[in-house]
Amino acid sequence: MQDENCIFCKIAKGEVPTSKVYEDDVCIVFDDNDPLMPVHTLIIPKDHYANIGDGVPEETLGHVFGLVGKIAEMKGVTEGGYRVLVNTGDDASQSVKHLHVHILGGGHMPRPNDQDWGPAATNAAKYGYC
Repeated sequence: MQDENCIFCKIAKGEVPTSKVYEDDVCIVFDDNDPLMPVHTLIIPKDHYANIGDGVPEETLGHVFGLVGKIAEMKGVTEGGYRVLVNTGDDASQSVKHLHVHILGGGHMPRPNDQDWGPAATNAAKYGYC
């Protein structure tokens, strides 16, 4: 299944060019066009699922996450380390409503709890939001 208005579905069908890193029958892997780190690569299933909670079959999820180590090795970030990130929904800042896994690496990243999470954070009082 595909969503004709989804940019990632268009990438999966080859309608939109991208810097492809890997492809198989289930997934396509490509570098983010607005990278946050020296390595910022996305793994997407070719079928459209809005997010990780959208009834994605277990075998598809297993395949997507099974590629993470392989892609990290291909991108040269296994030794130094890398971050695997899945944003789900608006509150998590999911910008494209098609399940995708980010692999980020190539430099030091702050731990998530070292960031200012704003007024929704459980430690909002510490930062003067309450």
